[in-house]
Amino acid sequence: MRPHRSDIALTALAPVIWGSTYIVTTEFLKGFSPLTVALLRALPAGLLLLLIVRRLPTGIWWWRSFVLGALNISFFLSMLFVAAYRLPGGVAATVAAVQPLIVVFIAALLLKTPIRPVAVVAALVGIAGVALLVLTPQAALDEIGIAAGLAGAISMAFGNVLARKWKSPETMLTSTAWQLTAGGLLLVPVALVLEPSIPVPTIPNLFALAWLSVIGAALTYVLWFRGVARLESSAVSALLFLSPLTAVVLGWVFLGQALSAFQLAGILLVIGSIWLSQRAPKGA
Repeated sequence: MRPHRSDIALTALAPVIWGSTYIVTTEFLKGFSPLTVALLRALPAGLLLLLIVRRLPTGIWWWRSFVLGALNISFFLSMLFVAAYRLPGGVAATVAAVQPLIVVFIAALLLKTPIRPVAVVAALVGIAGVALLVLTPQAALDEIGIAAGLAGAISMAFGNVLARKWKSPETMLTSTAWQLTAGGLLLVPVALVLEPSIPVPTIPNLFALAWLSVIGAALTYVLWFRGVARLESSAVSALLFLSPLTAVVLGWVFLGQALSAFQLAGILLVIGSIWLSQRAPKGA
């Protein structure tokens, strides 16, 4: 059964919005540390959703919420912002682009999903497209940043597959509230111990944090986990290629960055990869 186009479109909104993370972080949150930004993105969003649903986990969903919150939120966001601050956006995006390929093999391990060659090809095409899209000859490599990007990709890949395997009995809004809150709470002691004090925020800082938290976390994670529950793992993870594509387009629109022929070719490869990945699933 082919996935519904509305499910694909709604899920795709999440990585499109996440594509703004690099420009918002580097342009409006200078001086903030990675763990602090991750905390201020996750916890307010989780508490906001928890205030809306007014429901706490029960039974095994206490520890499952914290496991999923750690994988999808706290560890993933921490590594994302470490990579964002230490690497050029292009390198960070290319490293993160391996996640759809990782998901194919993790889904085979945990969900017994067959490894379909078309899904592997689609992931490889997407990675090549992202590399053409965002890498430049001047891109500097930082070992810690690359390791953080890979660790974050593996973490969210495991978290996404586990979220599909466990399938919360609650509404998507409720389960997302639990994950964001749990992930945010796990970041509190780590940020307090390891990170410097939060600088006094300016008005642009507050708007940037509000965007990352309310829109970039509360809204997008609801849409994303909805897609995780409805679409096959390889199909939903391939939509993550839209994130670096959006980042490049935003840089072109707002920062005056030029688009080369290689980048245009990368855009075509990314779009082709996403289209191919949606043809791969035989059932969701």
